[in-house]
Amino acid sequence: MKHFPIYLAVEDRKIVVSGGGDAALAKLRLLLKTEAKLVVFAADPAAEIKEWAQESRLTLYRRALTRFDLDGAALIYAADEDPIRDAQIVALATEGGHLVNVVDNLEDSAFITPAIVDRDPVTVAIGTEGAAPVLARAIKARLEEQLPQSTGVLARLGKAFRPLAEKLPFGRARRDFWADYYFQSGPAALEKGGNTAVPPALETLLQDHLAKGEAAGRVDVVGAGPGDPDLLTMKARRLLDEADVVIHDRLVSPQIMELARREAHIINVGKTGFGPSTPQEKIHDLMIEHARAGAHVVRLKGGDPGIFGRLDEELDALTAAGIDWRVVPGITAASAAVAQIGQSLTKRGRNASARLLTGHDVKGFADHDWRALAQAGQVAAIYMGKRSARFVQGRLLMHGADAAMPVSVVENVSRSDTCVRSATLADLPDVLQGIEGPAVILLGLAPRAAAEFIEYNPQLREQV
Repeated sequence: MKHFPIYLAVEDRKIVVSGGGDAALAKLRLLLKTEAKLVVFAADPAAEIKEWAQESRLTLYRRALTRFDLDGAALIYAADEDPIRDAQIVALATEGGHLVNVVDNLEDSAFITPAIVDRDPVTVAIGTEGAAPVLARAIKARLEEQLPQSTGVLARLGKAFRPLAEKLPFGRARRDFWADYYFQSGPAALEKGGNTAVPPALETLLQDHLAKGEAAGRVDVVGAGPGDPDLLTMKARRLLDEADVVIHDRLVSPQIMELARREAHIINVGKTGFGPSTPQEKIHDLMIEHARAGAHVVRLKGGDPGIFGRLDEELDALTAAGIDWRVVPGITAASAAVAQIGQSLTKRGRNASARLLTGHDVKGFADHDWRALAQAGQVAAIYMGKRSARFVQGRLLMHGADAAMPVSVVENVSRSDTCVRSATLADLPDVLQGIEGPAVILLGLAPRAAAEFIEYNPQLREQV
């Protein structure tokens, strides 16, 4: 992030615009929405600028800007559409320690003006750091459709009511009240009776929430999927946005953690294979402690909580403590991995079942039916299998598996830094060399060589 987005207070502050053509007009149409004092310097201003000056919406000087005109300016726009003149403005602004924007010149600008969705006092700013203005406009258009004009009205009326809402306990109770207002009772009252109907509706809503008392804490055990935020379920996304506390594993991607509320208490209980880890009992204690304090806790696990996620242990601990819980499944890594290589876990005429194994601990591996798995056409997905790969290879070969059995290794499944390696059982341990991220080993499957699939997954082009 090269530009840090902020909202600058400009009420009754001076904003200077140098220029009177199309570039200046475009900026002024946006700046006129603010409560700033606009000052324009242009020898030959456009007709609209003259009209705005006559209407006292801005101050117009029919001359070039000088150094003394910048005193007290919060922002300066160089919009003369003349590189030499714009450079002069930048020099004057820099000398005086002012922030300057050169229209259509990202390199010489100290700040940029984002695309804005205006539902005053609700505003949404969209910036691409100059990389994709077309994309910014497309996002703006989509948000314009999704945010009704009533959003601003509800926000203004709600702002006046905030002191009364402080009767509710800070935190979850207050958030629930405002969510009810903005998404249910507020829009309904506005549609039915207009602006005057909203304050009585707020009063009624507040009394209803005060009567409810503080909600009991609970724990949602949520599957975060394999890493791609687009593979997160809608329910998981909503719960992340609501949670007071998020207790997450190491395998949950940073992009998904970005979806949690900024105010939420984030606790990393990540476990590293054969390395430092948070004891499971400590994780139980954390969930119970925060839920008993009235918090909505999201226990966020990579993939699906019910597959090698120690789900039963955590639910047993919550049940014994009398904590309300529910489970939200996620896409498991095996499903995402086979999708990534263009295959399926089962296929008519090949295999009617598939096995999910964990290679984190080789204890108990001898109990698997390796003879059945060694047969042609069988499929298995091994989670956390990097260290057990040689053991798996030996067991399968011992029970008659073909050394040419296809094997696919998918590292960082579904993420932008994913990597797929195609191999055979004979060279399974060797193909795992250099893999640092979490990987799924797919026994019995090779990446599909369909042209359209290779085109969609550039990382496979040299491997298939």
